[in-house]
Amino acid sequence: MTVTELLSQLEALSDVKMHKRHVKHGADPDRLFGVRTGDIRKIAKKLKNNHQLGLELWKTRNYDARLLAILIMKPAELSREELNDMASDLGLDWVADWFNSYVLKESQYQEELRVRWLESDNPWQGRCGWNLTASKIVWGAEDLDLKKILDRIEKEMPTAAREVQWTMNIALAYTGINHPEFRKRALEIGEKLGIYRDYPVANGCTSPFAPIWINEMVSRQKA
Repeated sequence: MTVTELLSQLEALSDVKMHKRHVKHGADPDRLFGVRTGDIRKIAKKLKNNHQLGLELWKTRNYDARLLAILIMKPAELSREELNDMASDLGLDWVADWFNSYVLKESQYQEELRVRWLESDNPWQGRCGWNLTASKIVWGAEDLDLKKILDRIEKEMPTAAREVQWTMNIALAYTGINHPEFRKRALEIGEKLGIYRDYPVANGCTSPFAPIWINEMVSRQKA
C-alpha cells in the first residue's frame, strides 16, 4: 500500500473519543485522526516489516501514521542521527512511549543517545533520555550514579517541561522501588516535590505520585 492509501485508511478509522483524548493531552488536532491503537496494530500486522514505508509514514508528521510507522520500521537500520531527529519531533506522549518501547530499546545507539538527550533542551529528546534512564535503573544500574540522578531530579523536576517531568518521575519511582539503599531518599524527594500528588487515576490503578507508587510496589514485592 502507498502512504496516501494508508492515510485514507487511518482517517476512515478515526474515533471521536480517541481524538478528544489525545487533544486533551496536548496533541495538535491537525496532525491527528484519533485511531484506536488496536486498529493500528491490525494494519501493521498485515504490512509486516517495511522499513522504507515506515520512514515515509513518519515524514507525514501525522501521529497515527507515526504509530503505524514505529511498528513496521526496523530499528537496527536507523542511524544515530535519524533517531536523534525523530526524537526531536515526537509531538505526542503516546508516540514517544511507543518510540521508546519499540525503536530505541532495540537500537545499538540507545546508551549513546540516552546520555546525549539527558542534556538536551528539546523536551521530547529529554523525555526519551529519562525514559531510557528509568529502564537502566531497573535493568542495568551498575554504571549509574543514582545519588547524582536523585540530586538532579530533586533540582530539575519542578521546573522541567511537562514531557520531561513524566519520565523523570518514572526514574524517581524506579529508583525507590528497585534500590532499597536509595528508597528513603526517593520517598523524601517525592513528598517534598509533591508532583502528581493529586493526579486522577482510575479504580484499581496505582497513582503516579512517587511515594504512593514506590510503597505500593514494595508492598507487592514483600507479599
